[in-house]
Amino acid sequence: MNKKPRIVFAFTEAGLGHIMPLKSIADAVEKKYGDKVEIIRSNFFTETNKPPLIKYEKFLINEVKKQNKHNWYGYATTFIMEIFGSKIDNHAVMKWFTPKAYKEATKHVDELDADLFVSTHWATNYYAIHSKSKPLTLTYVPDAFINPVFRYDCDLTLCSMKTGYDEAKRHKKRYNDNNLKLVHFCIRNEAFEFSFDKMENRKKLGLDENKFTITLAEGGYGLGKMEEICKLILEKDLPITCIPICGKNEELYNRLSNLKNGKNAVIKPLPFTPDLFGYIASSDVFLGKSGNMIAEPTFFGVPSIITKHTTNIEKHIADYYVNYLKCAVNILKPKKIVEKLEEFLVNKELLTPYIENAKKAHDLFGAEKSADYVYELLKKKYPNI
Repeated sequence: MNKKPRIVFAFTEAGLGHIMPLKSIADAVEKKYGDKVEIIRSNFFTETNKPPLIKYEKFLINEVKKQNKHNWYGYATTFIMEIFGSKIDNHAVMKWFTPKAYKEATKHVDELDADLFVSTHWATNYYAIHSKSKPLTLTYVPDAFINPVFRYDCDLTLCSMKTGYDEAKRHKKRYNDNNLKLVHFCIRNEAFEFSFDKMENRKKLGLDENKFTITLAEGGYGLGKMEEICKLILEKDLPITCIPICGKNEELYNRLSNLKNGKNAVIKPLPFTPDLFGYIASSDVFLGKSGNMIAEPTFFGVPSIITKHTTNIEKHIADYYVNYLKCAVNILKPKKIVEKLEEFLVNKELLTPYIENAKKAHDLFGAEKSADYVYELLKKKYPNI
């Protein structure tokens, strides 16, 4: 062929759990196969400036925010998904209720002229399948559970967690050994550049090298229990360096910045920043809502306290880290969370089993295996590349 086959990586602003794995896969494909393929990184819903697509992405963002703010809403939406099933769910959310977005989205897929369309979000996969050009489709699922909207048809589905892979194999009409593969969790490639030495990381960041350190995060929108936890730590004046990562929630960042540190307790809030690994790798414990952010402390051998589940999907993710990898605990009430931190302060040996189990999981991370599957799928269409 005269031109390189084109792979489009379609980014969706609906949480970092979708964005960061896709970036990792795109980077890995570029590094390993960039001389053989053309890579397009597409900000799918915004790059055309088409109002229906911009509006639809805002809808997706607002859905994530509502799920984070109201647990009942998150569980209700995932429950409804299971009742109606994959095809009805996808047609309703992407076509029947939003015909203008559907028209513009499928048109944009054709404009991108992809040979292979790679998604980490169900919406972009759906549009690619229903486009006129019908490129090959590959979906990477960053969760421990392939929910019905992700269960829609595609040429190859990559699942990053063993429990989710095993559950998916039970859907025999949809999945088989050819269209479903178990891969490593596609953590951001930058993670491999950081030291695992807590003292070294704390020194670089200007943190107290000898003080018990925790990092808190509630996702990119900063909707959770961080503020209450920080206030309880200050109220008890525990000897803890506490680093709450506020994401895009500027109001939360400003409120935490105005808290007065205690004699022993130090609160150091951070605004949105993609470069969090130094802080996570500096920590004795990570605190945050269930989601794919739990992968990052696990990668660095840091135990997690999971503070919240907002959907059935997040409950499955929590079960993966708590009951399968055994490197985390579920504690959902701020008062109980702070009491557990006090236990760890008194006896740090209590953390040892969680640390060891997190370290055992270290080899389950990285995008190279996914990059290989991307290339192998493309070779089915272009065997001579």
